[in-house]
Amino acid sequence: MELIDRAASLGMKAIAITDHDIVPPETVTVNGQTVDICSYAKQKGLVLLRGYEFSTDTYVNDVHILGYELDWSNPAVQAEMERARLSKSEAYRKLCVILTRKGMPIDYDEEILRYRDAHGVIRERDPEEVQRKFIFEKMAEKGYAESWGAAKIMVQNDPELDVRREKIDPIRAIELIHECGGLAFLAHPYLIDEVVEAPGLGRMTRFEYIERLIEHGLDGIEARYTYNKTSYKGQNTVEEIEQEIKARYGNRLYISGGSDYHGSKPGTVDPREIGEAGISYEEFCRIFTPLLQKGAS
Repeated sequence: MELIDRAASLGMKAIAITDHDIVPPETVTVNGQTVDICSYAKQKGLVLLRGYEFSTDTYVNDVHILGYELDWSNPAVQAEMERARLSKSEAYRKLCVILTRKGMPIDYDEEILRYRDAHGVIRERDPEEVQRKFIFEKMAEKGYAESWGAAKIMVQNDPELDVRREKIDPIRAIELIHECGGLAFLAHPYLIDEVVEAPGLGRMTRFEYIERLIEHGLDGIEARYTYNKTSYKGQNTVEEIEQEIKARYGNRLYISGGSDYHGSKPGTVDPREIGEAGISYEEFCRIFTPLLQKGAS
């Protein structure tokens, strides 16, 4: 509800909810009453698109395939969600164990599953809600790294710390999204390293990797994204990246944007804001109205 209210207060007309391996909620609680989340958004003047962010490719970092408006009852997608949930929890607990062994103690149960919200209230997360970023943020909070982005790079560059959880193949994710009647978009493509290497694929450039996804049915790609507020390793500005992606893919793929907003924590320097890397409402309608109409029929 807070996310929708925030978007409405900023004058947005449409938003998408997608998060790593988490099914978006169907309802929100308003004044003690359970309300359909899309209906609540509509009351606030917003069109709400529900999606799922597939963390894909065990061996290449940051390959995130967004699936919009899926058939959540599909047995295949339900099985994948359960597999991802178990894989995630086991890998993140192991990462905390290794960090502790290397002199950077983090207690998974007491410091990751339990946390303080913006009001200082201690709350508990379900293991399926945990993201690696929570561990990176705790590393920064405890002084093991300058920022969560620096912590992420530290982990990625240390083979012992870079615990690999089994992720769905990105091509299978695209197939699954299409089987469920949705559209498949590649999120933040420039977070993928310029050169990647994976078993069965060999060594290839970022652009060669993306071409492979396009050949297997990728529908769209994010051109606008908050790279300046993430662990992006390159030197291009967000404007330069946007123009390059549009030039490379604009005549073949839908072009989208995403702020990757997860709420603002007190004390965060230059926090992300919902809508700061979006697309126009007209472009949103051109891409997604047919999908929403199909889901409503």
